[in-house]
Amino acid sequence: REQLGAALTAANELIAVLNATLDSETAEAGRLAMDRAPFDPVRLARELVLLSRPHASAKGVELAVHVEPDLEAARGAVVGDVTRARQVLSNLLGNAVKYTLRGRVEVRLSLDEQSRVVIAIADTGPGLSAEELERAFEPFRRVERTGAGVPGAGLGLSLSRQLAALMGGELKGQSAVGVGSCFTFELPWDIGAAAPTEADESTLRGRIAPSRRPMRVLVAEDDALNAAMLRAILEQLGHQVVHAQNGKRAVELASACDFDLIMLDGRMPGLDGAHTAAALRGLGGPAGDMPIIAVIGGDAEEARECLDAGADTVLRKPVTVAGVARAVADAAAKGRDIAAGRDLSAFAVG
Repeated sequence: REQLGAALTAANELIAVLNATLDSETAEAGRLAMDRAPFDPVRLARELVLLSRPHASAKGVELAVHVEPDLEAARGAVVGDVTRARQVLSNLLGNAVKYTLRGRVEVRLSLDEQSRVVIAIADTGPGLSAEELERAFEPFRRVERTGAGVPGAGLGLSLSRQLAALMGGELKGQSAVGVGSCFTFELPWDIGAAAPTEADESTLRGRIAPSRRPMRVLVAEDDALNAAMLRAILEQLGHQVVHAQNGKRAVELASACDFDLIMLDGRMPGLDGAHTAAALRGLGGPAGDMPIIAVIGGDAEEARECLDAGADTVLRKPVTVAGVARAVADAAAKGRDIAAGRDLSAFAVG
């Protein structure tokens, strides 16, 4: 299992390097397609911070986000490619957490005098000299003093700067050895634009709003990092989480305790997601009627297996806050329908 995990990690890193190389070459040639649509940078930053918090907490690093009041109250949005903006911020935040061994990482958002959103990611990591900082922005160049033993191809900052420029923005860095680094990602702010407000995106407005009805959620996941990420999201949404490390344990807990919802990994050792869903449906009574969300990383075949076995819906990895919130809301609605059905059946005439 450890060898398989190591091989999978290596494969994912290779895919990331190949994708980054392709993006970099395409951007240099001016052929990288960029979408233009309004999005909320505050919502995006808060979601990424939430998803990065389990990794930071595991290292004992504090991770915080601060939004200046003028930006909180401002009308408008950034008009650009939200996927590419997410890519840039994920790289900057990932680097900050990865290289900071102790202390703090803070994401600060504000509006400057030129009506640009400034997203600053500051850390208390090892810091870089002026020469090292310049080298860090060069493609395929890594700072050996800080990067030894840390995975990566040295393309992240170079590609991020290219993407920022293509969005009409800018990426800059400041650093000092022994003090830390601060990278700022600036994007134009359009006062006349409005970010989307669909239900699957509105769960993060200002801060993540807890769900109206707290739920008791059983999470069946054998991967500790994935389990921690789901727990962080669900608890931020106001729910209580119980963790089962495998499908067998999930069935035992579901048969002995009351839950409102079950989220299970599609690929677990022993009893996988589909077989766990089938076993849960076989419990009968309220336990057998609980809404089930299968969290999968595979293709349509894996999704179909889980749905055929009794899952109500599937959620694809990597999960997002908006995706989890929407799936949980749908499951809560299903739970109310089931409860209403039970109430009506009590008065049914045979």
